[in-house]
Amino acid sequence: MTERHPMALLAEYSVTASPDRRVVEVYDADAYLGDQAAMAAAEVQVVAGNGYHLYLLSRQPDIDVKVTVRIWDTPPEPPADAEGHVPVSIESETGILVVNQLTMGPAGQMTLPRPGVYEGYAWWSGREAASAYYDEILKSITDDWSLEQIQHAWDQCPADERYVLDLAFTRESEPDDEDD
Repeated sequence: MTERHPMALLAEYSVTASPDRRVVEVYDADAYLGDQAAMAAAEVQVVAGNGYHLYLLSRQPDIDVKVTVRIWDTPPEPPADAEGHVPVSIESETGILVVNQLTMGPAGQMTLPRPGVYEGYAWWSGREAASAYYDEILKSITDDWSLEQIQHAWDQCPADERYVLDLAFTRESEPDDEDD
């Protein structure tokens, strides 16, 4: 008899996104309306949401971050070396999650194994180091720097700012009560 691995990775999607206004959003393809209360909560928790929409809050607005969504049969605990983590839940009635860059538009999208409610953890790493690098570069920029030089400096950031959503399907979506 073979033992089954306790946590099987069912799907994984990664994309690089610009933290436009310091924010990257993850939401169901039909849930594109923002939520100011969830955004305010992200200011405190780093990642927060309203059930359909998650906000990932960087400490800097210009250096690209990596967003990874992993779907498990059972979500693992966040790694010990993560800078921080919070429990999260997101409902996707369409089965498609969008990773969005506020005013710049979608960075990408992931098709989930099935529509429904997913729960688990959001965790992050490299956030503090990317912020420190950003602040250091801002101090060295002078009036004669070109936009290309500034972008090159952002691209040279030695820290990988990363946000990971480790999720598992928990239940079907509740049917809408609206009349069509």
